[in-house]
Amino acid sequence: MSEPKKFALPVLGEVDRRTALKAGAATLGVTAWAAAIQPWFEWTTELNVDEFLQKHYRELTAEQKLAVFRHLEEDAKKQYGADVHISDPLPLPGVQYAYALNLSICIGCRKCAEACHVENNHDRPTHQSYIRVFEMQKGGIDFAKGDCHYDHPVPAPDKYYMPVQCQHCENAPCVKACPVEATWAEPDGIVVVDYNWCIGCRYCEAACPYHARRFNWQKPEIPADEVNPNQGYLSNRVRPQGVMEKCTFCLHRVREGRMPACLEACPTGARVFGNVLDPDSEIRWVLDNKRVFVLKEELGTKPRFFYFFDK
Repeated sequence: MSEPKKFALPVLGEVDRRTALKAGAATLGVTAWAAAIQPWFEWTTELNVDEFLQKHYRELTAEQKLAVFRHLEEDAKKQYGADVHISDPLPLPGVQYAYALNLSICIGCRKCAEACHVENNHDRPTHQSYIRVFEMQKGGIDFAKGDCHYDHPVPAPDKYYMPVQCQHCENAPCVKACPVEATWAEPDGIVVVDYNWCIGCRYCEAACPYHARRFNWQKPEIPADEVNPNQGYLSNRVRPQGVMEKCTFCLHRVREGRMPACLEACPTGARVFGNVLDPDSEIRWVLDNKRVFVLKEELGTKPRFFYFFDK
């Protein structure tokens, strides 16, 4: 039996979207590959030549980044009628971010998901969010049996609530699955996506065991007066059609000394976020003093998102 073909691409610096398209076609066959990238290809018809040939984010100079940001600001004005400012806050030295969630006091109100929806410029008709809140039966932690579609008053008797979002894994399978390195882990542990480099193949979505990635099937619809104007290139700018997106721990906020929007919206204080390298941080205290656990530990993804109960 002949060996199966492997999908191999050059290392970063040689990979561009044209290379990816050729490699994908050779591996999957032209018809299958065209079907896989059709949403992305339709979106690229709106790109100019400079955008299509743009270098990978990590290869852009400071001047090139500014030119890209200014163009995106102009595009936001043209498409959404909103004046926005796109920044690029960089990882802080000596910082490793982590999140923890106290399941004993989460009441399932979904305020976190609503805040995520607004902060991250999600499509309004679908009411998209990076956070799903599961209603769980007390006495067990079977994530697969949780219900994220409940529509009754909360908290309900004999139930507890488990919000799930990107786990920002240290050993992230989504990063390994991306054929063009459009997603990676930053030095502070935040896993990001360069939406201008993503080809929309959705391999990362298939690889993620937490169902934390979203695909933009159509152009997001956001009224001008609802667009959050304070945007980060790698975080909450309006994502184009045909690309993958995910939670970024609100890096445009946390790298400037603020907290994630979901944490600020939580009415019970169930969420804890901070720098685990700081021995005096609240997140470090939780990890040192609470019996924390992570989802699907057996997979070895090493999430930076922890859960715990008070008792």
